[in-house]
Amino acid sequence: MRALSTNLAAGDVAFGAGISVASLRAGFGEHTVLKDLRVKIQSKALTAIMGPSGCGKSTFIRCINRLHEETPGAWVRGSIELDGEGVYDTTVDPVELRRRVGMVFQRPNPFPNFSIYANVAAGLRLNGMRKRRMLDERVERSLRRAALWDEVKDRLEKPGSSLSGGQQQRLCIARALAVEPEVLLLDEPCSALDPLATERIEELLLHLKREYTLVMVTHNIQQAARVADETMFLLLGELVEQGPTSQLFTNPRDPRTESFISGRFG
Repeated sequence: MRALSTNLAAGDVAFGAGISVASLRAGFGEHTVLKDLRVKIQSKALTAIMGPSGCGKSTFIRCINRLHEETPGAWVRGSIELDGEGVYDTTVDPVELRRRVGMVFQRPNPFPNFSIYANVAAGLRLNGMRKRRMLDERVERSLRRAALWDEVKDRLEKPGSSLSGGQQQRLCIARALAVEPEVLLLDEPCSALDPLATERIEELLLHLKREYTLVMVTHNIQQAARVADETMFLLLGELVEQGPTSQLFTNPRDPRTESFISGRFG
């Protein structure tokens, strides 16, 4: 898998990559969580993943950037390709992969004892970027993309933990964007936020999907309807249905999808 350059000029953007999943099975020990998933995820679009608790949503996105394998006893079978490159090929460095496929978790997790600036610059420094001018440009650009710059530009040396919950989540998004990923995975990014902060994140996602491939786990059916281009519905580790969000919500092909959307279970 190609190395990610840390020398992009100001204004450069990594184009979103398409994802192709075939015969994907995953689990822990003797327990199978995902059962023969076959999925294609569009580049430069937002795909929402819905389903009841325990259906494998988070396991699925953790398989995409190989975080799943970090759990003791975890296993994966099948293939996932990022623009035609197999992410589980023996030549792939998982650390390099995670530079291309960033992740934002359920609860905001800015690095403790790091300033706002240092949080965003952390991945850049790990990748060898040292020149202050280049760091300054990339930090500002990332904070602007995360719609946070105007709120923090005068206090960049303040701790990231001093921000509100919604601002912390946007800081985590800025941190993920700083290394110019092609894909951004979001595991229920608004579940710990109030409605106003959720609205800000949704507005941000609508903007980011023009440049990046976004894959978002959500329990919020209305949220998927508002922001997703495509929606997947998982049930008991199986893909029940995938399609354009407008079609899936108004005319689902599978009665189980209709039952879930209407609130009859889940």
